[in-house]
Amino acid sequence: MPRQIFQLMVSLAGVRPPVWRRVLVPGGFTLDRLHRVLQHAIGWRDCHLHSFEIDGRQYGEPDPGGELALRDELDVRLDAVVGKGDRFRYTYDFGDWWEHDLVVEDVCAADPDERYPACVDGERAAPPEGVGGPEGYAVLLAALADPAHPEHATMREWAGPAFDPAGFAADRATTLLRRCC
Repeated sequence: MPRQIFQLMVSLAGVRPPVWRRVLVPGGFTLDRLHRVLQHAIGWRDCHLHSFEIDGRQYGEPDPGGELALRDELDVRLDAVVGKGDRFRYTYDFGDWWEHDLVVEDVCAADPDERYPACVDGERAAPPEGVGGPEGYAVLLAALADPAHPEHATMREWAGPAFDPAGFAADRATTLLRRCC
């Protein structure tokens, strides 16, 4: 039987305009590897804790002294917990609380001429880390869009001159995915 590839639509919840990615991931990837795929596809830096919620169960990196009872993501394959049409959630940074809605759009046989994982589509850059979640990101976008905004100069300096909220390149994300996932 050929390897199964899961086509996932990943959307950052509570963010307008939408930030989203479409990724192709082997079904045999563990949730830990899917975490790395999401980090690189979205554009995060993997500086914070994360978890998955699938069918009411929490998965992540277990912390024996932590408050969350997480099942170990290293022990769980993607194809063992979701199938075509399923929805689940990935939360990154429990301070800023970035929720990602994931939908399994399709499950198909791997193309022998392709390499996986891959980011095949998407829109907009990830918000900068530490911006304060969706609410803080909305403030940042408003300030950057309006040179007369009282926080424009401060926010531009904080975000850095290279930050372009509209910028995203699927081929660059795929290159990063193939180097580390």
